[in-house]
Amino acid sequence: MELTKNQHILNWINEQVALTKPDQVIWIDGSEAQLEGLREEACATGEITKLNQEKLPGCYLHRSDPTDVARVESRTFICCKKKEDAGPTNNWMDPEEMYAKLRKLYDGSMKGRTMYVIPYCMGVVGSPFAKYGIELTDSIYVVLNMAIMTRVGQAIFDQLGDSPDFIKGLHAKANLDPEERYIVQFPEDNTIMSINSGYGGNVLQGTKCFALRIASNLGRQEGWLAEHMLILGIQNPKGEIRYVTGAFPSACGKTNLAMLIPPEGYQKNGWKCWCVGDDIAWLRVGPDGRLWAVNPEKGFFGVAPGTNEKSNPNALATTQKGTIFTNVALNLDDNTVWWEKLDKNPPHNALDWKGNPWSPETAEGPAAHPNSRFTAPAENCPCISPEFNNPNGVPISAIIFGGRRAKTAPLVYQSRDWKHGVFVGSIMGSEKTAAAEGTVGETRRDPMAMLPFCGYHMADYWQHWLDMEQSIANPPKIFNVNWFRTDEHGEFIWPGFSENLRVVEWILKRCFDEVGARETEIGYLPNVEDINLEGVDVSRETLADLLSVDKDLWKEEAAGVRGFYKQFGDKLPKELAQELDALEERLNA
Repeated sequence: MELTKNQHILNWINEQVALTKPDQVIWIDGSEAQLEGLREEACATGEITKLNQEKLPGCYLHRSDPTDVARVESRTFICCKKKEDAGPTNNWMDPEEMYAKLRKLYDGSMKGRTMYVIPYCMGVVGSPFAKYGIELTDSIYVVLNMAIMTRVGQAIFDQLGDSPDFIKGLHAKANLDPEERYIVQFPEDNTIMSINSGYGGNVLQGTKCFALRIASNLGRQEGWLAEHMLILGIQNPKGEIRYVTGAFPSACGKTNLAMLIPPEGYQKNGWKCWCVGDDIAWLRVGPDGRLWAVNPEKGFFGVAPGTNEKSNPNALATTQKGTIFTNVALNLDDNTVWWEKLDKNPPHNALDWKGNPWSPETAEGPAAHPNSRFTAPAENCPCISPEFNNPNGVPISAIIFGGRRAKTAPLVYQSRDWKHGVFVGSIMGSEKTAAAEGTVGETRRDPMAMLPFCGYHMADYWQHWLDMEQSIANPPKIFNVNWFRTDEHGEFIWPGFSENLRVVEWILKRCFDEVGARETEIGYLPNVEDINLEGVDVSRETLADLLSVDKDLWKEEAAGVRGFYKQFGDKLPKELAQELDALEERLNA
């Protein structure tokens, strides 16, 4: 039953049906009745497992193929006509060559299977931010996840009317061959194609593929920003709510900051924190000349291991109903789920993420895959912002960049101005932990946390950021934070987690000219007495150390940045080259 008469949509779907040859085509209308029918079907085939409905109502477990458990950057491509438009940090192939290769792989790939047509919206349907897409898939798992992560259903076709303005997406599991696995974005055609994967990050096309890789390119054309950022509202005792966005590479505390819980003393004084988004922000200039942000997603696609009552109680609470867990362990005693660091009581009668018997006594590997996930409705989150569905978004006062640095970066510093802020974002990096490939301690640059997600040349992306300054009459101020400074024993000096609100409080005071700062070689730093230490076990001396700038380390940093910038050649915006020169001059003065 077709849900639209839009000829652009019908012609495109008919072409994909002819190519993939499914046995039948089902249109997703977004109704609970239809989704429930699909859940029952997926349980019957073993694609998902229904969990204990008393303890975890509406929750299911899915296991992906053991070769298919994470995003694969090496198989992710940006295919535009000119190689230089993709830039040195993206994999590129000529679009015609890639289309030819993919057509062979898709040919007959859905024989014996059903194709599902998923109309979806990133952002609130009908809002100024909204963008529409259609994903064709042969996976019920994808349908059920997209219904959590995006706004799905008939309303999308109603909004599109006869318009050709939608993002085309084709996904086929095919035979899950890792050697023929491709996640391809064609920014010039507004098309996404993924094949031979069933893992969320590669196949839920609304998230990274559309909302970042394709949308970053749309933002450049249309004068807005699509960013890998959380959106957080901070309500002070006066009842004012001020909003920040933040970009952090993985393992740098992004989800914890997005779902921040104020320290006890702050709570008593009436402080509250509101989560608008944990992963992606679309930013547009509002009529008041400020940047306004929306979270284009409707759910959270979070990493399970390490999520617990202490590390992130809000995230844990969010997963307690209507959630799909992927690659976690199944506790056979009560039909619930478990993962490492959930609690100190691992199940003794369980199936691991591959479906094999597991117990702590006999375990050879982890119960849950280290990248196991939960897909949970954002509305479940205890601190979800009342503005979550506001079609106009929220006004942004500060942009925060962060990384994991043991010695170099201070706890917090503010950029001098917008240009310097773009420079600060462009040099973002994290020292590798044992979990990442490569040398422990080596700095991996991840500008604006967008390296794997920018849909075009990174230097052009920085230029777009620089150009945006012209259209923002009242730009947010830009800051850098580092929760990860360590002492001589390698222990973290700053307690992190809820205590990070103390730093965000200073950031917001700076945005509203409520506090001073001292100028240093790298930017503006807090005066020690301006960060509230009441109720936290951090001395003024320790804080002074956290807010110190080691010139020798920063000279090394500048040299590292120079090496990183080299790969962008003469495309590097001259403003960034000038900022680097100026930093070195100040350090050598």
